[in-house]
Amino acid sequence: MLKHIVMWRFVDGAANKSRVEHARYIKEHLEALVGVVPDIISMEVGVNENPSATGYDAVLISTFENSEALGRYKIHPAHQAVAAYFKEVCELRADVDYEF
Repeated sequence: MLKHIVMWRFVDGAANKSRVEHARYIKEHLEALVGVVPDIISMEVGVNENPSATGYDAVLISTFENSEALGRYKIHPAHQAVAAYFKEVCELRADVDYEF
């Protein structure tokens, strides 16, 4: 099993939305991928309740069978549509993948 964790900091004002609005948009659209992208075993998206200058705005914690399944998720058209939004509004991104 593979855990895939990503954190984002968004650009305040990009696409006329605040960092919190971007985080809420991402939460809604990523969680909507469950049941659409068959490789997702579990997915949780959190919006930071205590934003700070050094913090991240949102976090994704997801589970996949293995790295191949994660790879299929990344290229799935539904994920690509959400990822396109990230590219427009993301200031900083950090990620980690680990087996468990």
